[in-house]
Amino acid sequence: MKFKDTIEIMRPHNDLMGSLTVIIGFLNTRTPMTIGNLLINIILGIITYFFIAGSGMVVNDIYDIEIDKINKPNRPIPRGAITLKQARFLFFLYLFIGLAFAVIHSILFQLGIINIIIAALFGFIGWLYAYWGKKSGFLGNIIVSVSFSIGLIYGAILNNSTIPNYIYFFFLTSFFLLLSREVIKGCEDIEGDKKEGVKTLAIRIGIKPATRLASIFSVSAIVFFILPYFTNIINRDLFLISMFFGLFDVFYALILMLKTQLIQQDFKRISLLLKIGGLLGLIAFIFASI
Repeated sequence: MKFKDTIEIMRPHNDLMGSLTVIIGFLNTRTPMTIGNLLINIILGIITYFFIAGSGMVVNDIYDIEIDKINKPNRPIPRGAITLKQARFLFFLYLFIGLAFAVIHSILFQLGIINIIIAALFGFIGWLYAYWGKKSGFLGNIIVSVSFSIGLIYGAILNNSTIPNYIYFFFLTSFFLLLSREVIKGCEDIEGDKKEGVKTLAIRIGIKPATRLASIFSVSAIVFFILPYFTNIINRDLFLISMFFGLFDVFYALILMLKTQLIQQDFKRISLLLKIGGLLGLIAFIFASI
């Protein structure tokens, strides 16, 4: 087992993107503190999220080994770079590191137990999705969408016990956009999912109805993305300017979803657009905090 494989199996680019949610939640509920304390708070929150999210990626690959042999054969486990025994060790190691940093964070800044509970819940959701949620189909899509977006709530709690309404709008924006992408990914991976008995919406109700439902979730994300502008966010003007890039991206994805005939390459493109839209949305949320 090589070091680069132990990092690759965490899918660090996804973990880092998810870590942005912690920064966003923290900065958008800022309270007076020194620069040093602010940086330490953010760093500890990011480390906690990064390792717990990474543990979720590892356990997902453990349970998905047969599916990945078909859909993702180049991942570390199916290609033989990491054994199942080594992967189980990495899962527990990354989960322990994440929870340990949550405890350290709580002690250093007297946060109480709520952030530890949320961190533990995050870890449990990651395992639940891999063990049961993935094959359950739509419920699994909901679980993974909550799992990513929970960082917004976690970051807010690290900084303020009272969570502003716009943080919930941020959460719902992220949730619905991810939910839309998860449904689209089910359309993209339909052949491998059929062989493994995964009950995705694409399999349950058909590709076209599933795509239409994904478009409704994307529209919901757009609505909740716009709503924070009408609240008391820290910087409404910067948020408005940066918001248009994410809106344009998701609108383009919606246009593709509404095509009469869709092929696998279309689903790959839509999935990528929604992922980019999610990143642009997170950047807009950061600008809202400046």
